[in-house]
Amino acid sequence: MKQLGQWVVKAITAFDWPLLGLLILMSLLGLTVLHSAVGSNDWRFIDQSHNFALAFLVMWFVALIPLHILMRVAPWVYAIGLVLLIAVLFFGQTSKGATRWLSLGFARIQPSEIMKIALPMVLAWYFHKRKGQMSLLDFLVALIVLLVPFVLIVRQPDLGTALLVLMAGLCVIYFAGLAFRYLVPVVLAIAISVGTLVYYEDTICQPDVSWGVLHDYQKHRVCVLLNPGSDPLGKGFHTIQSMIAVGSGGIYGKGYQQGTQSRLDFVPERTTDFIFAVYAEEFGLYGGIMLLVLYGLLVFRGLAIAVSANNRFGSLLAAGLAMMFFIYVFVNVGMVTGILPVVGVPLPFMSYGGTALLTLAVACGILMSVSRWRAPIPA
Repeated sequence: MKQLGQWVVKAITAFDWPLLGLLILMSLLGLTVLHSAVGSNDWRFIDQSHNFALAFLVMWFVALIPLHILMRVAPWVYAIGLVLLIAVLFFGQTSKGATRWLSLGFARIQPSEIMKIALPMVLAWYFHKRKGQMSLLDFLVALIVLLVPFVLIVRQPDLGTALLVLMAGLCVIYFAGLAFRYLVPVVLAIAISVGTLVYYEDTICQPDVSWGVLHDYQKHRVCVLLNPGSDPLGKGFHTIQSMIAVGSGGIYGKGYQQGTQSRLDFVPERTTDFIFAVYAEEFGLYGGIMLLVLYGLLVFRGLAIAVSANNRFGSLLAAGLAMMFFIYVFVNVGMVTGILPVVGVPLPFMSYGGTALLTLAVACGILMSVSRWRAPIPA
């Protein structure tokens, strides 16, 4: 009986209650919006309810794992993810023009999802080991560790996931102590590239012009972002219809289940990548601000856990995962509102899909493990 009581106490204390409260609230909101998008009897609504139940179990299990064990397995998780990404190049399954999945016989997995967690873990592990003896060479090694999976994911091609992995990794490197002056050339290069793209849009967006580093469909997405009206019934259809849905919601929204753009099937992928358009049409500007505030609180809680951690590994890992949530939301909302190209990034806890939800659950479980752990971890 005493052992059972200790186990119950351990199970309860595994949760970070402020974070858990936010997740429950966002999960209920996500199911509510999905109910409006597809109806309560649709198989996707029922399936997503099961996905949420499984995700919370996975999160709880990960939260129970001691932080020093997570650090010990970090390089192995990264190595396994890297091997699986390489295997995708040779044995991957192709769907809709992209080779992103790998069949293990009993299940089909997407190794790039593993890397969303594995990369921040291995970078946090590396910088924890190098604490007190950091040099520019250490940051160059970390950059190589980051770029290898990034390139492999881009080759699939999966630009959305590749950008998430890249930005999450860069955040860990920055938080590890990279001087801001080293980022200035990168920022300037991005600004010059965007300015050049906008200025020479009419020339470089011609069909016979190749961009080399990007596939044709990726080039079209960027060009359509600059001018959605150039292909209103093709590549620009997603952006135009989602912007109409968001704008038609106005300040107060049309009301729950009253969104005409979504319910009349004008909004494409309304249950996955463009579910924010459904939400904004029904709940308006005020509802959109409320949702962004919830995401802001989620990111803030993750950063607060990072600040309160008493070891470098937990601090860097929590900060990287918190910024991963921010990047998810920034890219998805930017994509739906027409300020970023369509790259296929789901909205956390809102978009339908089990794989991405499990990845987010693992990330939240790790945050809870960091929050609970108070013993020091030797380098």
